[in-house]
Amino acid sequence: MARISLQCRECKKDYESTFKYICDDCFGPLDVKYDFPPVSKDTFTNREKTYWRYFELLPIEQKSNIVSIDAGMTPLTKADKLGEKLGLKNLYIKNDSVNPTFSFKDRPAGIAVSKAKEFGLSAVGCASTGNLASATAAHAAKGGFPCHIFAPSDIEMAKITQALSYGANYIAVDGTYDDANRIAAQIGDSKGIGIVNINMRSYYVEGSKTLAYEVAEQLDWQVPDQLIVPVGSGAMLNAICKGFEELQSVSLLGDVSNMHMIAAQPHGCAPIVDAFKKNSSEVIPVEYPDTVAKSLAIGDPGDGRYVLKRLQQYNGFAEESNNKEILDAILLLAKTEGIFTEPAGGVSVAVLQKMVEQGKIDANDKVICYVTGNGLKATEAIMEVLQKPTVMKADVGEISAVVN
Repeated sequence: MARISLQCRECKKDYESTFKYICDDCFGPLDVKYDFPPVSKDTFTNREKTYWRYFELLPIEQKSNIVSIDAGMTPLTKADKLGEKLGLKNLYIKNDSVNPTFSFKDRPAGIAVSKAKEFGLSAVGCASTGNLASATAAHAAKGGFPCHIFAPSDIEMAKITQALSYGANYIAVDGTYDDANRIAAQIGDSKGIGIVNINMRSYYVEGSKTLAYEVAEQLDWQVPDQLIVPVGSGAMLNAICKGFEELQSVSLLGDVSNMHMIAAQPHGCAPIVDAFKKNSSEVIPVEYPDTVAKSLAIGDPGDGRYVLKRLQQYNGFAEESNNKEILDAILLLAKTEGIFTEPAGGVSVAVLQKMVEQGKIDANDKVICYVTGNGLKATEAIMEVLQKPTVMKADVGEISAVVN
């Protein structure tokens, strides 16, 4: 078990590990700081096939507080057919669309709800573009917490249905994600509710670093060359970098400084890409996001500035893809690898394709493309570009004529 504390990301002031997320002095975000116990590769062998196998590197102090729905340890698929199409010999898809609530959000939600239990909070909630709503509601149901979801009213119906089915109090806000986020923050603070991605954020983001741990272990503790990460708030990309750095710090990985991080955003909500291309350190919010990738439609990304720092640190790039490119990429991934992703995963694949075309990824590079959510959560978008099936009479002769 790691000994943990909190440290301000900006001024480095240290705090005890408590229900706190902003520095008293400079109002910077607080990150979990660890004093890790000795671990080796053998520590994690023969353990449960969930991200809780890395318990020693996570911010929960007592195993009895873990709220688990068996998420994580998702496939790292060697994507030979897609790689062949794109001209890559070592392409891997980290497929988080097969988590229990069908997105990567099961990782941060599970850590945050477990920490809420550890802190003895009475209720949890989140601001969400859809996937986090389902993940938080599912973990809340498992942990016996009342759950309050704040989300824009125009997100995909499948995601609303999913979160409601877990018994959450679902507040559909007539506005953007940023409006929902502002309201969730005020209500969470005034009522002492653990809003997983706001006042629990210091712990919440630690769940996403398991996307680095698993990839490293699945690659037999080798460091990848290129990582394509879909970016909304930017927390996941930042956490993945932290995860690889921590594995180096406990001597499980070699030097990670030669990795390249690539931030993928959708056109219509790409404030980090805009800042990167202007060589600016200021991320200017997008007031009215307009993209098919609704789960990435975060106009004012909380970790935007830190993503830019990570891209600088890891000689990375930021690129966007438009709606047509996103939908084409969803179909390309489905038809080559049998993986059906929502538009956020389409953004990753579309940006991967652009990076290869621009000569920024070498044919022999070990490439990890993160696919973060399931296509069944966003069928409205993809149905628009698919041919509708023709209804035919139950007649063998007629049907035989169209089966070649």
